Amino acid sequence: MIDRNLPLLDLHRHLDGCVRLTTVLDLAAQHGIALPAHDLEGLRPHVQVVEAEPDLMTFIAKFEWLTAVLANPEACYRVAFENVEDAAAEGIAHVELRFSPLFMAQPHELDPAAVVEAVIAGTEAGRRATGISANLTGILSRHFGVDGATRELDAILAHKDGITALDLAGDEANFPAAWFAPHFARARDAGLHVTVHAGEAAGPESIWSALRDLGAERIGHATRAGEDPALLDYLGEHRIGLEMNLTSNVHTSSVPSLATHPLRAYLQHGLLATINTDDPTISGIDLPHEFEHAAPAAGLDAGDARQAQQNALAVAFINDDERAQLLARAASSNR
Repeated sequence: MIDRNLPLLDLHRHLDGCVRLTTVLDLAAQHGIALPAHDLEGLRPHVQVVEAEPDLMTFIAKFEWLTAVLANPEACYRVAFENVEDAAAEGIAHVELRFSPLFMAQPHELDPAAVVEAVIAGTEAGRRATGISANLTGILSRHFGVDGATRELDAILAHKDGITALDLAGDEANFPAAWFAPHFARARDAGLHVTVHAGEAAGPESIWSALRDLGAERIGHATRAGEDPALLDYLGEHRIGLEMNLTSNVHTSSVPSLATHPLRAYLQHGLLATINTDDPTISGIDLPHEFEHAAPAAGLDAGDARQAQQNALAVAFINDDERAQLLARAASSNR
């Protein structure tokens, strides 16, 4: 159901949730890192979800072996470069990759600022090699607490020219957004856009806090927004982008099934909802899969999918000239 007359965008894609399994094996061999298995099929069940996990944090535990091999900044560079290559191979015209510097740095006690620098360089090299549009969103991981978030933000702002936006992710249920309000004020003052994971592992109040306390322009997941009709109206009136992730939301048990996913209802409500991948390696999917298989299972028709593509173009963290270029490229490729 992808409309090839429109550009294909992925606005919610975790860089460290999109590491090639061949790269995991290669980096582990290079750096002498023990893995639970040393062949593709043996490793796969340790990093991929095969059935719904009981909650978000159990899902996040799947990242363990994807970050375990980030032994130095060169590994971070390689993973960023390959992320852009893989997005291009999926037919994506614009990808927004997000990453938590401290989450990536922690397994080998890397300098978070060095991680940021390497990811920026790898992404830029990927852009040059593929010709697609790509930008970066830095993440503050809630479960590192306020002090950890300060370390991450310092690292991100040290290289802010290569970063487009700031996000808050991680343990939503136990680390409220309001704790991080000063961090996001600093980010907004530095000129960064704001997107926030909210309404995935907590209710509508978490989304309200992301909007009011952090200044969110977009919300990641927002699967529980429908519990508050006033919130739905607010999201529509204020043109807040919603970064929906169909398969991932089932895998984290944020929704019981694709058939019960709220994406179609959000689109019918006129919300700026979009279709994204979240963590392609962990969920074992790519963006075409989400449009061609997950979206129909969630009740979307071709018109709904087209609207989601249009919404992604409207809420992407790019300027109007870049939007026009993406549209022009899509049109020229279909002549």
